Amino acid sequence: MGSGQTIAVYGAYGHTGRFVVAQLRDRGFVPLLSGRDTDKLRALAASHPGAEVRAASVDDPASLDRALAGAAAVINCAGPFATTAAPVIEAALRAGIPYVDVGAEIEANADTFTRFTDRARAEGAVIVPAMAFYGGLGDLLVTAAMGDWTEADEAHIAYGLSGWHPTAGTRTAGKVSHARRDGRRVRYTKGRLEYHTDALPILEWPFPDPMGPRSVIGEFTMADVVTVPSHLSIPEVRTYMSSEAAKNLAEPDTPSPTSVDEQGRSAQTFLVDVLVRAGGTERRAVATGRDIYAVTAPLAVEAVHRILTGRTRTVGVASAGELFDAPDFLRALSAHISLDPRPYSNRVGSGRGQ
Repeated sequence: MGSGQTIAVYGAYGHTGRFVVAQLRDRGFVPLLSGRDTDKLRALAASHPGAEVRAASVDDPASLDRALAGAAAVINCAGPFATTAAPVIEAALRAGIPYVDVGAEIEANADTFTRFTDRARAEGAVIVPAMAFYGGLGDLLVTAAMGDWTEADEAHIAYGLSGWHPTAGTRTAGKVSHARRDGRRVRYTKGRLEYHTDALPILEWPFPDPMGPRSVIGEFTMADVVTVPSHLSIPEVRTYMSSEAAKNLAEPDTPSPTSVDEQGRSAQTFLVDVLVRAGGTERRAVATGRDIYAVTAPLAVEAVHRILTGRTRTVGVASAGELFDAPDFLRALSAHISLDPRPYSNRVGSGRGQ
């Protein structure tokens, strides 16, 4: 449990931020609500009696310092992370506290590694970008599937979403990333990020039950292409998205998520199928659950809990798979994510991911 430690949540009133605040309270932490809009913070505080409100702007370092004063850690839930990550990280470094974010923006996450790796390591700080459904969960699953392997030829991460009703934040982040890429697409191949204008292939991915084979968009690239190669020797990292979800995301009139239960979760379900290949051998890990935004909260809060209790493997800027014991971390999420009962499986010549 959190033992009453105060955790600042920047962007607390956003869709994912609200899940994070609730999860912190469930885990025994004291959430400190922060963000730019004082009225929205106060409205959120009304449903969390005793929660402190501290407005802050990424354009005002002093306000960020005041917001983080006395906190044991900060979770940044405010996108676009191309704008918010660096200022909040700087504030966390000044405060001497760990930083975790839930950003899915590929370039913003790459920027965090590039800009802060040396400094954070020198200061003994812990900075965890993309501690979320995209970037964090995939990295944990790939790391667990690797097992005792020190390198692999390929990693494939297939996202089977029943649908995708994007939040306003998701749409804004997508516009920022699109602009940064000048309309190009991105993939991770031959050990590096590559930008291209090729058409994305439509494939069939053999998802296991309960989903079964499903049409996917190939090279629908997510933040895993930053987190996985940051610590694993895998020159080809490819991600795939179920066609229904990709279609939802592309349509401008797809509504935001709608709550259908007392936890505020939507009806969306997911199955993440991970395959790593070395030579003729393949290993796989599978996770299923509900609501990609809601499940980000236990991922981020479990990360903070482990950092504050010293259950980490390194310092500096690190992805989930490098910082934590991946199989143990995944098991700790059993109330939120169901895993294939096998840590990984070996198969030869199955042809998956082709």
